[in-house]
Amino acid sequence: MAYGNDVVAAPGGITEAKDRDDIESSPSRSQEFYTEKNDQDTEKKGGLNDYPELGHEVTLQQGEHKFHKLGWKKLTICLIVEAIALGSLSIPKAFATLGMIPGVILCIGLGLLAIYTGFVVGEVKLKYPAIEHYADAVKLIWGKPGYELTGVMIALFLILLVGSHALTGTIAFVNIIDKPDVCALVFGIVSAIILFAVALPPTFSEFAILGYIDFVSIIVAILITIIATGVQAHKSAHGLSGVDWHLWPQPDVTLVEAFLATTNIIFAYSFAVTQFSFMSEMHTPTDFRKSIWALGLIEIFIYTVTGALVYAFVGQDVQSPALLSAGPLISRIAFGIALPVIFISGSINGTVVGRYIMGRVFANSPIRFINTPRAWGIWIALIGVITLIAWIVAEAIPFFGDLLGIISALFISGFSYYFPALFWFQLLKQGKWYSTWSNIWYSFVNGLVLIVGLVVLGLGTYASVQDIVDQYASGSVRGAFTCSQSALS
Repeated sequence: MAYGNDVVAAPGGITEAKDRDDIESSPSRSQEFYTEKNDQDTEKKGGLNDYPELGHEVTLQQGEHKFHKLGWKKLTICLIVEAIALGSLSIPKAFATLGMIPGVILCIGLGLLAIYTGFVVGEVKLKYPAIEHYADAVKLIWGKPGYELTGVMIALFLILLVGSHALTGTIAFVNIIDKPDVCALVFGIVSAIILFAVALPPTFSEFAILGYIDFVSIIVAILITIIATGVQAHKSAHGLSGVDWHLWPQPDVTLVEAFLATTNIIFAYSFAVTQFSFMSEMHTPTDFRKSIWALGLIEIFIYTVTGALVYAFVGQDVQSPALLSAGPLISRIAFGIALPVIFISGSINGTVVGRYIMGRVFANSPIRFINTPRAWGIWIALIGVITLIAWIVAEAIPFFGDLLGIISALFISGFSYYFPALFWFQLLKQGKWYSTWSNIWYSFVNGLVLIVGLVVLGLGTYASVQDIVDQYASGSVRGAFTCSQSALS
């Protein structure tokens, strides 16, 4: 079977095409024991006590059934929960830096690119159903070293996402409660506790129920922000015509500022990292295409409309997150309504990284299904540790935009861009790149995606780090682990 380029053996990893064929033909864990007939037969024969050798298999079967209930609609909700949250709150500020036209072009263009790479990731999962997480897919192209490296990247990336939501929760509570004498660390601790509690449901099917609340929460909060800023602009001295917004970036915008704004838009489309994990719970994985189309088009619409309208209503003074631009009272109301999305979207990342760790540590044990008191104890402790680390990160890097920029540059550049491009070249491509017009076209597209990923990795990291250095040098941010609310209100 041909996959395009010849595969060179990687030390300790997957090597020949034969190994890929083994993985391609092998069933996923969710297919190995998924049948209810065994349960019925075992009961007729006297139960598991009479046949102890069946106990382990039936326990696995029951666990797999628990983690095999996700349809395409719930997959869409899970992806929305993971993706549409912090991104929509930072888009208007990005428009203020980039200008209206570049902002709209980037929102639409990067959105279409995210849809395409989401399709690539999904096709890889269909071709190699044994893949459970992103690291499993990277192992097919980079061997064992790539597997271990990507595993670390997944854990760090998702923990940083939880941390960024802890920071947003702190910002929300500071603005809602409006008590400057209260230590900001208190709000951070409260945010961490909520993130911990919401992350405890172990299956994505269960989490999807919270997703509906999450989606309504962010939509209502965005609508309130758009309406409030529009009314303010209309009532201003010169009306809407007096708002200071621009079609193109201003002459004094630096490369660091422009690329940091771009990475915030890229962050808004960061759903590919969790796609393998979510698809592993689907009962009909081929339906993923419906979910990717639905999510991608919803994201493009929300981000473009939110960015353009709020920027047009507020102008260059728009803040990040955008809810801060709605005025003191409306901002407090909007933040209150946005609390569910802040904590639900943040906690699902903790659930994903927890599931990844459980799957690796207890790969051959029913503990990974979290269906016994001991398994639940391990799961609760694990989620607690993940949340604690995330909270420490949020307090150590207490500024919104740069945290998003670092996450985008270091991790999303790979998960959303250059890894999917490499997947197509090494796992999906049939024959030489020039053998058919279709191959030539997709080689061009994936080459472009690869370049985009590498540019984001290099320039994005530089821009984010340099901006952090500049802000600390100017004293414009509070220090780590302090009680000051000055950088949050």
